[in-house]
Amino acid sequence: MVSRKDGVTESAVTVERRERVAIVTIASPENRNALTTELLLDLVTALEKLDADRTISVAVLTGGTQLFASGADVRALLEVTPAEYARSPRADCWRRLNGLGMPLVAAVAGYALGGGCELALLADILVAGDTAVFGQPEARLGLIPGAGGTQRWARVAGRHVAAEVVLAGRTVDAFEARDLGLVALVVPAERVVEAAAALAARIATGAPLALRAATASVRAAEELPLAAALEAERERLVEVLATDDRVEGITAFLEKRPPRFTGE
Repeated sequence: MVSRKDGVTESAVTVERRERVAIVTIASPENRNALTTELLLDLVTALEKLDADRTISVAVLTGGTQLFASGADVRALLEVTPAEYARSPRADCWRRLNGLGMPLVAAVAGYALGGGCELALLADILVAGDTAVFGQPEARLGLIPGAGGTQRWARVAGRHVAAEVVLAGRTVDAFEARDLGLVALVVPAERVVEAAAALAARIATGAPLALRAATASVRAAEELPLAAALEAERERLVEVLATDDRVEGITAFLEKRPPRFTGE
């Protein structure tokens, strides 16, 4: 949350709806979109509401065309005790973010460092502006990444690249990130939000239940051994075979018309 001069508190997270796509923007430029506890709570609350909204199929997460997120509030980390940090709601916020069921597209321009980088890597698809810079500088502050940085870097880019980024604090630009497999698409920074929104709109033309099932199956590739992930994939296929949208999708294809999915 941020406070205005009139004393009224407003959210540092904004939501724009575009048919079945929601654009969720971190809007706290006064502290470079630092992921304070208050901002994380606002963010997870907004995304959970969208996740439960049957009219929304895909969310785009962005910090705008200049900056994604600069990480945690360093001054707060200087003052916090280990016991206070353990009691804070931050870890629960990250667990809740990991538990979202809808596809999530990140639109990243400028710096995505520390927790900001971890937030970007949490997305299912990452669209980067040509100014994007990713990194985990925590070791230089006497810390380590604590919201998935060590794990997601290793799973996507490999253990040796992850070790260099995490241990040496090396940053990775948008084009190297694409080469490493972190980023799906690089566009001019001024177009990053619209490019991600266009991609999300294409995704949103799919059947809502199928999109969630497919998203969960792709995520399982990082979380489960191959045999277990294949079995989970088959189970989700059986689930979507029982939906009305499966009948509508195939019928529309055979009739050469756009499908009219209902999410049932």
